[in-house]
Amino acid sequence: MTATLFRIRDYRHLFGAQLVALAGNGLTTVALGLLAFALAGDNAAAVLGTALAIKMITYVTIAPIAGAYATRFNRRRLLVMLDLVRAGGVVALPFADQIWHVYLLVALMQSASAAFTPTFQATLPDILPKEEHYTRALSYSQLASTLETLLSPLLAAVLISFIDFHWLFAATAVGFLASAVLVVSSSIPDAATGDEDDLVDRILSGVRIFAATPRLRGLLGLNLTVAAVGSIVMVNTVNLVQQDLGRPAADVAWLLTANGAGVLVVALAMPHLLRRSTERTMMITGATIMTGAAIALTAFTVGVGDRWPWPILIGIWTVIGLGSGAVLTPAGNVIRRSSAPHERPALFAAQFSLSHACWLLAYPIAGWVATGFGYTITWTILTVLAVLGTTAARFAWRADEVLPRTSAVSVAESR
Repeated sequence: MTATLFRIRDYRHLFGAQLVALAGNGLTTVALGLLAFALAGDNAAAVLGTALAIKMITYVTIAPIAGAYATRFNRRRLLVMLDLVRAGGVVALPFADQIWHVYLLVALMQSASAAFTPTFQATLPDILPKEEHYTRALSYSQLASTLETLLSPLLAAVLISFIDFHWLFAATAVGFLASAVLVVSSSIPDAATGDEDDLVDRILSGVRIFAATPRLRGLLGLNLTVAAVGSIVMVNTVNLVQQDLGRPAADVAWLLTANGAGVLVVALAMPHLLRRSTERTMMITGATIMTGAAIALTAFTVGVGDRWPWPILIGIWTVIGLGSGAVLTPAGNVIRRSSAPHERPALFAAQFSLSHACWLLAYPIAGWVATGFGYTITWTILTVLAVLGTTAARFAWRADEVLPRTSAVSVAESR
């Protein structure tokens, strides 16, 4: 099946475009943290938290709209234009010498990314009309996102060892341009357009299904846990490594790589694990692991202050990655088997927006509260959010509720 899917030229090129664009986003995340530290020093966490909050605002507001209206444009031209906008924005970032310049460029770039993802997802059913091909393509997209979490920080760590971090932005721009070339080389058919009422309904339909489906409400709680604990990794790593420990910039990327390694290990083991357990068990176990890691991390701030043992930090960041992988890897399968085929694009768009809404809550806490009140208070607040998310998931998604494995009709009826 895998070989058959990758023999489809248009899918092969679009999947390649997704891979290089994801790598570009990953490099930008690392470089943005280092740029924030260069511009703001001790206030880097607040700057990075704000920049990432802007990113989440664009994802939450623009992605569902773009997903609904993507059928009204020539999608190949739109994807190429969005890649060019992202390349232009990332090229300008190294020249930013004011904090507000960073915020403006992040808003521009992430608006393009927020439109790119649902537009890309909307093309898959058209170039992959067979249900089994489409389902497998969704799995590969999730795997690509997981690998990006590991490989982008690792690549950044290697590059920073030889060049100034500003050159990461140039590497990112090359990735977006390569993505545009791959999109140009593919054939994406124009989609049929619907009326305005249908488009508005599509914007809201995924959220309505989430609200009506217990296991998807549980998934929303798990998204909160991932965001609460993950924001510690994404926002506080740069200050923790460079300001508190006085370690080199490359160690920021290495610590993020440890987190990504945990995600990758679980992602690769998940098919075997799911033969022995259920999605619910694996996902709630992962959320519990993340919550436990956050509790341990908060306790360390009381016990050791700024004297952080590097191996322990590596271990905690890896454990957080393990938990995150256990939650995120089966999520696409839960969504797929909780919906009929025609509902899936709306559900995946809803998951994209709702999960990023959780990050929108967590990022400013990790950035602003850490800058004003320190790690102990910040991580205590985020740990409480993680506990709430995991607890909500346990109650919303009952242990005796078995995910349907039958036809789309029975899936829809099983809600």
